[in-house]
Amino acid sequence: MTKQQKVSTISFFNSRLTSIISIALVLFLLGLICLFGLLGNKLSEYVKENISFSIVLKDNVSDANIKKMQKQLDAKTYIKSTEYISKEQAAKELEEELGESPETFLGFNPLQASIEVRLNAQYANPDSVKKIERHIKAYTNVSELLYRKDMMQLVNDNVKRIGLILSVLAAVLLAISFVLISNTIRLLIYSKRFLIHTMKLVGATSGFIRKPFLWYNVVSGIWAAVLAIMMLAGTLYYLQAELGVFVNLLAMDMLLIVFAVVLILGILISFIATYFAVNKYLKMSVDKLYYI
Repeated sequence: MTKQQKVSTISFFNSRLTSIISIALVLFLLGLICLFGLLGNKLSEYVKENISFSIVLKDNVSDANIKKMQKQLDAKTYIKSTEYISKEQAAKELEEELGESPETFLGFNPLQASIEVRLNAQYANPDSVKKIERHIKAYTNVSELLYRKDMMQLVNDNVKRIGLILSVLAAVLLAISFVLISNTIRLLIYSKRFLIHTMKLVGATSGFIRKPFLWYNVVSGIWAAVLAIMMLAGTLYYLQAELGVFVNLLAMDMLLIVFAVVLILGILISFIATYFAVNKYLKMSVDKLYYI
């Protein structure tokens, strides 16, 4: 191999490596937005399903009726779980919080038995809870129903706000990523513009000229996507060590979907950008090639 060939090979390798790294960084950011979007969605579900409300029972309710009612509640589609708390258990929990039993200074247990209810995430919103509240209050054993309406409203408002911000950010980043990847590929094809013109002169069809450029950049897009996926996996590993409980909310199938999206975007954006970049030089006259 001559010195000129070595220089050409090194230049080719460096330009391809630079292209792959540039595309990988953009795909990594896109994948990161997807991961944060999924994590935010699962985190909102986790928070909603851990907001509980108490069904306070009347004093004269028998254990059999309580068990029957609890079984009926567990069968409802909108209820995730229920937990019965007796008067004695409620008094013990209050004693742990206050450091003194309420019976000591009152002479009796003022607390009532209750059923703690957690809703499925899709029903943990003010509108649904109003309907659920009417249904639960129809039970003759129920004294009252206690829950934090303001907290539930606040959680739902914050979830909508965060979802909107992430959607806008993802759309903007997708547009920016297409421009960045497109410009990277255009620079690579720019150096081959006279080769494209020469191939046109010898009678090569547009499809024949386009094919090697498409293949070259699609392969680069695949390598860039693989690199981006490795970076995402490394980021998740780091987050797992720092915020394990939150990262565990993401199921493996969700992670595979994000990785698949990154791979598809790497291929798709590279293909589209290459197609239009090559077409630009296919339609350009030889005079203009010297002035761009």
